[in-house]
Amino acid sequence: MAQLTIKDAECYKEQLQSDAQFLCSNQRMDTELVDSLVLQLNRIYPQILSDKEACKFRSLRVPTTERLCELLQYLHEKGDDACYEFYRALHIQAEDVYFSLPTRIRQREMTDSINVADIPERHVLNDRGPIFFLSCFSVAVAIAFLYYYGEGQRLRCTEAFLHCSAVRLGKDAKDVFVSYVEVGKQK
Repeated sequence: MAQLTIKDAECYKEQLQSDAQFLCSNQRMDTELVDSLVLQLNRIYPQILSDKEACKFRSLRVPTTERLCELLQYLHEKGDDACYEFYRALHIQAEDVYFSLPTRIRQREMTDSINVADIPERHVLNDRGPIFFLSCFSVAVAIAFLYYYGEGQRLRCTEAFLHCSAVRLGKDAKDVFVSYVEVGKQK
């Protein structure tokens, strides 16, 4: 059987108990789906659902909702592993029913609320605002103007700055950038 984490193993039984009413009243849980769930549990995990029990839960003399309620009660009594395997079978056989279960909706809402609470803190780059960005951008533009349009001899501080900034470029771009700066020095 699949390994369950401690947290999951404790709650599959409880989840099945809270989802049972929804499953028994859901129109999508028809005879064909219940039969395929019983067959999957019987064939893959005969220790959960034996042949005799599978025949009992597939009997067409008993209404589908009654068979389903008995199956859910049986799996609940069988334990957490049986409940987990039922959820797995339901996920495989009918994803739309699985994702519309009340416990799955609650879990999605909880993870969404946790993720929404974390987003502002995680994605804030700085709290300085647009004025800070504009001032940094202005400094960069000023250095570029000084370098390219400086009268006579270029400022020596800008050459060192450009050599340092070439470190973060790719190999080809770095070679072109450094050679351009060195040609500028020779003039």
